[in-house]
Amino acid sequence: MSGDQLMREIGRSGVKASAVGLGTWAIGGWMWGGTDERESIAAIQASLDAGVTLIDTAPAYGLGRSEEIVGKALAGRRDKAIIATKCGLVWHTDKGKHFFDQDGKPVHRYLGRDAIHHEVEQSLKRLDTDYIDLYITHWQDPTTPIEETMAALEELRQAGKIRAIGASNVGRSDLEQYIAIGGLDAIQERFSMIDREIEAELLPLTRRNGVATLSYSSLALGLLSGGIGPERVFSGDDQRRDNPRFSVGNREKVAAFAKAIQPVAEKHGATIAQIVIAWTLCQEGVTFALCGARNPAQALDNARAGTIRLDHDDLAGIDAAIAATLVNMDS
Repeated sequence: MSGDQLMREIGRSGVKASAVGLGTWAIGGWMWGGTDERESIAAIQASLDAGVTLIDTAPAYGLGRSEEIVGKALAGRRDKAIIATKCGLVWHTDKGKHFFDQDGKPVHRYLGRDAIHHEVEQSLKRLDTDYIDLYITHWQDPTTPIEETMAALEELRQAGKIRAIGASNVGRSDLEQYIAIGGLDAIQERFSMIDREIEAELLPLTRRNGVATLSYSSLALGLLSGGIGPERVFSGDDQRRDNPRFSVGNREKVAAFAKAIQPVAEKHGATIAQIVIAWTLCQEGVTFALCGARNPAQALDNARAGTIRLDHDDLAGIDAAIAATLVNMDS
C-alpha cells in the first residue's frame, strides 16, 4: 500500500514535518569524498517536490558548506521546508572541549550562551532565512551546564529565531537533565537495524515525555541500502574506507538480508532501502528517519519510503530476517 508522505509533529512544538527527512552531512563533502553543489541542490529540490519537508543540516558539515547549499536550494521555497540545523561544534573560539580538526581548523564542543547566539546568526546567514524550525545541540559540552544552554535556546525561541529545540548525541543523564529543565522537543540519535542501543534507555524516556526522536544513519551510512556490494571500493576521505562495518563479510550479510526481505519489497513495489527506512519509522519511539542523498535519484528513492505502510506480517518477516542475517556486524 502506498499513499501520501507520512507527517509527524516535532515533540510538542506544533511544528510538523515529513517522517522521512533529508540528511545533508554528505552534501557538505567532509568525510564523504567531496561534494557536487549542482547535484546536491537538485537532490534537495527533488526531495521537496516529493513531499519531503524535513531538511537536516549542521555548520560542522563542511564548515558551513552544507548549510550554504541548503540555503541556495531553498531560495524561493523556504516556506516548503522544515529546516533542522545545529549548534555546539565551533571553530570561532577555543572555549569548551577540543573535539577534532577539520580543514586545519580545531573544532570544539562548546554550548555556552555566547557561542549559541553567535552560531545562530551565522547559520541564519548561510541558510538565507530569518528563522530555524528545529535547532539542535550537535554534541554535548561537558564544560557548560545544560541549564545555561537551554536558557540561551529559549531566548532564541522567544525571539522567533528558532521554533523548536533538540539535542543530539546525548547520554541518559543528559536527556534526563534536558527533560527536567523543560522545553526539549526532540533528540537526534544514531539508530538503524544494526544500531539499536537507544531502545534500552533513551526511547522510553522520550516516549514518556513527548519528545520526538530523529534517527540518523538510518541506512547505516548506506550499508543497509542494498546497493553497496562486496566489490565496492571507497576512496579519498570517505569515512567508510577503513570502517570495519563495511568489511566484505558484513556486506555479504546485508546481501543475505536483502534476499530474505525481497518478498516484502516486491509486495510494496519498493527497493530494499525503502523497506529499511519504512521499518525504521515503525519502531516504537522513532518519529523521523533522516536519510542522506547526494543526487535526485537517491532523494526520490528515500522519499518513496515515506509513503509505504508496512503491516504486522511485513514487520514480523523483516524482524526475522534481521535476527537471522544481521548479526555481529561490528566484527
